[in-house]
Amino acid sequence: MSKFDKAVLVLAIITFVGCAWISANIYENLPHVEDEFAYTWQANLIARGELLIPSPPCPNCFLVPFVVDHNELRFGKYPIGWPAVLGISVKIGIRDWVNPFFAGFSIWLVYLLAKRLSDEISALLTAFLVATSPMFLMNAGSLLSHIWSFWLMLVFISTWLNSVKNRENLNTNYWLGLIISGLSLGLLTLTRPLTAIAIAFPFVCHGVYLLITGSKRQKLSAIFIASLACFLSLFLPVWQFAVTGNLFLNPYQLWWPYDKLGFGPDIGLQPGGFSWIYAKMNTKFSLRVGYSDLFGWFKHSWIFLPFGVVALGKNLQRWLIAAIFPAIVLAYTFYWIGSWLYGPRYYFEALFSLAFISALGIRVFVGKISGPVGRHTRSIANVRFIIGSALVVFLMIANIFLYSPIRLGGMKNFAGVSSSQLTPFLSSNQDKLQPALIIVHKISYWTEYATLLELSSPFLDSPLIFTYSRGPEVDNQLKQFFPQRSLWHYYPDEPYRLYSAERPVSTKTQSAPRP
Repeated sequence: MSKFDKAVLVLAIITFVGCAWISANIYENLPHVEDEFAYTWQANLIARGELLIPSPPCPNCFLVPFVVDHNELRFGKYPIGWPAVLGISVKIGIRDWVNPFFAGFSIWLVYLLAKRLSDEISALLTAFLVATSPMFLMNAGSLLSHIWSFWLMLVFISTWLNSVKNRENLNTNYWLGLIISGLSLGLLTLTRPLTAIAIAFPFVCHGVYLLITGSKRQKLSAIFIASLACFLSLFLPVWQFAVTGNLFLNPYQLWWPYDKLGFGPDIGLQPGGFSWIYAKMNTKFSLRVGYSDLFGWFKHSWIFLPFGVVALGKNLQRWLIAAIFPAIVLAYTFYWIGSWLYGPRYYFEALFSLAFISALGIRVFVGKISGPVGRHTRSIANVRFIIGSALVVFLMIANIFLYSPIRLGGMKNFAGVSSSQLTPFLSSNQDKLQPALIIVHKISYWTEYATLLELSSPFLDSPLIFTYSRGPEVDNQLKQFFPQRSLWHYYPDEPYRLYSAERPVSTKTQSAPRP
C-alpha cells in the first residue's frame, strides 16, 4: 500500500466520522423533508417483512408524506431499492450509520477508480474534492438515497471497466466481477430509475461499440452484464404490481397525478403544463446552485473543468466517466421539478465525473516543478506551480472553514424539525399515559406532526400513536377505532402539556402564526 493509498484510507475514515457527526448534530438523526419521511416509513415496514399494510381509519388523519392509500392499502411511492437497505439497517439498529458508512466507502472507491484512470496524485485530489464537497456532505448526513446510489454507480463502473477488458482466462474473479457489475446496475435501477438510465447510457454506447469491434470475450461480458441488470430491473414493475395491482402504474402518480416524466399539459404544476421552456429554467437553476455547492468555491466550482476536459485526451474510459454528467443533466430535463435544498441533488451521482475532471484540470492548471531545462523556462514553470497550488489550497481552505460550515449550519432545524420536539414524549412521566392516541394540532409547520412519527409505528401498535387533527368532528370519531387507548390533544406551542379535549381558543392560539 502506497503513501497515497494510506492517505485516502485515512480520508475515508474521516469522511465516515464527519458524516456521522453531521447526521447527529446537524440533522439530529431525523428526517426533514417529505422524501425522508417516506423512506423511513417504508423502511419500518420492510424491517417487519412487509411492503404494504391496510390503510388506517381516516387515512388523512394518519398522513405520511409520499405514502399512498390505494384500494384500502397503504404503501410508499418510492422504488424498493433504498427503503430495503434502510429497512435492514432499522432491523439491526444502525439506521443512522448507513449513509455515513457508504460515504466513507465511496471515498475509497472514488480513489481506486480515479487511480485506474489517471495517477495517484489525481486520484487523491478527486477523492478529496468529493469528500469535502458541500453537496456530498449534506446528502451523506441525511436519510436520502443518493449516497447509496452513488456507491452503486462506483461499483458498477469499476467492475464494468474491469470486466470488458480483453482477456483470455476465465477465473473466479472474472465471473464475480460480471455478476457484481450487473447486480449493482440493476440495484441502481431499483433505487433511482431515471438516474440509472442516465448513468447506463454511456456504457450502453460502449457496449454497442464492443459488440461491433470487440473480441468475443468482450462481447460476452457486455451481454452478460446488460442481461443481469435488465433482469434485476424487471423487479421494478413487479414491485409496482405487488403494491398497486398494476405492472405499469407508477405509485408517484397516485400521490400527484401530474408527477411523471415528459412534457404536456397534464405534467407538472407549471401554467399550461411542463414544457421545454420550463425544462431549461429548471436546468439553469439547478446548475446555478451547483456552482457553489459542488466544491464550495463560491460560484466558481466549475473553474478547473475546462482544463480537465482538455486533459481527457483520447482516453475512452475517461470520456465514459465524463459523459455521465451531461447524461444526467439531459435525463432530468424531462422531470418537471428541480432541486436545490441539498444542492442540485438530482445531479448528485455526477459528482464523481465533475470531481475527476476538476482534479485533472487542477493538474493541468498547476503544472509541476520544472526539471533542469533552462533557467528562464524552469523559473516560469515553478512560479506557475507555486501560484496555482496556492490558489487551489486557498479555495479548499475557504470551503472547509467558511462555505461548508455556513451551508451545513443553515440546514440545522430547517423545516422546523428538531429533536426537542420529541423530548416531551420521551420523559418517564409519559409512561402512565400509554397506550395513547395523541391528536396533533398544527400551529406553524406540518413537521410539528411529522417529526413525532419517529415515536409511532406504521402498524399503529406502538405505545404512542400520533394523528393529524382534521377538525373536532373527525378527531372525536377516532376514539371508536382505538377504545383501549387514552385520547389526548397536543399543541406544539405548549409542548409539555396535553389536553383531554380541544383547548379553548385564547389570545395565544389566535396570534399563533399559521401558514
